[in-house]
Amino acid sequence: MSDPKTSARRGARPDLLDPAALSQLGGIEFIAREVVEGFLMGLHRSPHRGFSAEFAELRAYQAGDDLRYIDWRMYGRSDRYYVKQFEEETNLRAHILVDVSESMGWSSNPGVLPTKLWYAKHLAASLALILLRQGDSVGMAAFHDRIVDRLQARGGRRQWSELTRRLEALEAEGGTSAEGALRDVAVRLRRRGLVVLLSDLLVSREDTLTALKYLRHHGHEVLVFHILDPGERELPSASEARFYDPETDEELLVSVADIRVEYRDAVRGALAEWYRDLRPHGIDYEVVDTDQSLSLALRAYLRKRERLG
Repeated sequence: MSDPKTSARRGARPDLLDPAALSQLGGIEFIAREVVEGFLMGLHRSPHRGFSAEFAELRAYQAGDDLRYIDWRMYGRSDRYYVKQFEEETNLRAHILVDVSESMGWSSNPGVLPTKLWYAKHLAASLALILLRQGDSVGMAAFHDRIVDRLQARGGRRQWSELTRRLEALEAEGGTSAEGALRDVAVRLRRRGLVVLLSDLLVSREDTLTALKYLRHHGHEVLVFHILDPGERELPSASEARFYDPETDEELLVSVADIRVEYRDAVRGALAEWYRDLRPHGIDYEVVDTDQSLSLALRAYLRKRERLG
């Protein structure tokens, strides 16, 4: 069996690797860089344009720009004019909210599938890197039943280093209360921006919907990634299954044969309900499974960004 790190170096695009292989490549900063490089490589071979391979602390020169801010080193390297870009010139202010509740630490196949939190952290890092390279500012908040970490939105290389350091340290704990984090970011947003929620949505549905709609009503763009373990879609093949709620410690032993079909229909119904409740309000909703490559989620972000202009 080939080593995933060797395969990535030999040309396999990391953004297309399955998460199990991806998790063996290294730390969160390295993985996110590799994923984004592969993703951008794919974009540059497609009709999509406008994504830079460098941090956008520079932007293309436009008529009328102050000549004092031209970066002559970049001109020497690229034969094109770029001007130094300052924080207030960033294109978009984005806030990424990461659910770190106890349920996010679950995997249906430990050692093979990463936890939902692993997936959310690496997706958050990859999204942040793309945003920062576009000259946007990015902030982050981690929450369970309260906000446990918060990083103010900024741009540039230092923000990337600090954000990955914060993400690396996050661990699954506590119950879930997404509406508190959503309302917190709504209060802190001084101008219209993009809010990205990464969660398994084992939350108070009505409260969360209200908070998401509130953000949208006030002009913010909202993108929800519903992180799902494949084991949550289908019951195991065993004759009996023990359901365990890590946030309440409650357990329930059931006969799998008796409820398999009902369980599958209930999950599909719940996902469809989230979609029906969010999309009419202009809130993008994407289900991402933890056995899927990160490129699928990044494409969903790209579709969102293209609509923003």
